[in-house]
Amino acid sequence: MGDMFSQKLKDYQQLMKLNLSLLVVFSSVIGYLIIPQLVFSFLNVVLLFLGGLLITAAANATNQLIEQDEDSLMKRTADRPLAAGRMSNREAIFFICLSLLLGFAILFFQFNALAAYLSLGSYLLYSFVYTPLKKKSALSVLVGALPGSLPCVIGWAAGTGSIFMPEAWLLFSFQFFWQFPHFWAIAWIGHDDYSKAGMKMLPQPTKESRFTSFQTVFYSSILLPLAILPKIFGLTSWVGSAILAAAGVGFMIFAIQFFKKNNDASARKLMFASFAYLPIILFTFLIDKFI
Repeated sequence: MGDMFSQKLKDYQQLMKLNLSLLVVFSSVIGYLIIPQLVFSFLNVVLLFLGGLLITAAANATNQLIEQDEDSLMKRTADRPLAAGRMSNREAIFFICLSLLLGFAILFFQFNALAAYLSLGSYLLYSFVYTPLKKKSALSVLVGALPGSLPCVIGWAAGTGSIFMPEAWLLFSFQFFWQFPHFWAIAWIGHDDYSKAGMKMLPQPTKESRFTSFQTVFYSSILLPLAILPKIFGLTSWVGSAILAAAGVGFMIFAIQFFKKNNDASARKLMFASFAYLPIILFTFLIDKFI
């Protein structure tokens, strides 16, 4: 009985992509906490975290429900519960509906309609535009970057009731441009797997040319001038902006190394650098707010 419960728990963690979901929700909470003159409420932070986690879980589960046949063809995803046959479609659909309903209700009633509908729009865009587009065009990465960048804006909307503020879209921009080198490094490493499933995830059909690695340099370089803007809009101090700039330089160095070497080892280093970059800038915004 204990083994069965443990396996079921693991299956739900895989279904909702727990680690990825936590990072997404963390960025939403940061977007909420760094609002100037915000009246802090621990309960609101917990509920924003919970609401965001539920909707993100629903999106990731819907993605796996739609892609279960493709997942079964790829080594890195073949053990997911739907692809491996350990979970039925009916169980997954029930989980999706319940998570989506509860998450939407929390954001709508505890915060405001704007945050709730932004979250719902993000869910729909990720699940029903980005997911099927992956088999049709590499533009899916651009489309996927939109819902992937909205969590900070959703957090800002939850706290202010508005998205018509430059600070919200500045936060969006950091996450938006970060996603391209982050995702293309992952797609480069997993290119053979993605190809088996018929997914077009790189901006080039093969790995021979340097077009993909050049794109990672281009997008990571945009993060450098962005580092100055938070100070101008009062979101960070000069020290905070210097940390953002240093993180951007470090990230771009790994992208340049990927461009020079154009191999799996350099792509993997860029991938790990991307894992470090986003938490660094989010913590920088948060620490600067409270120091």
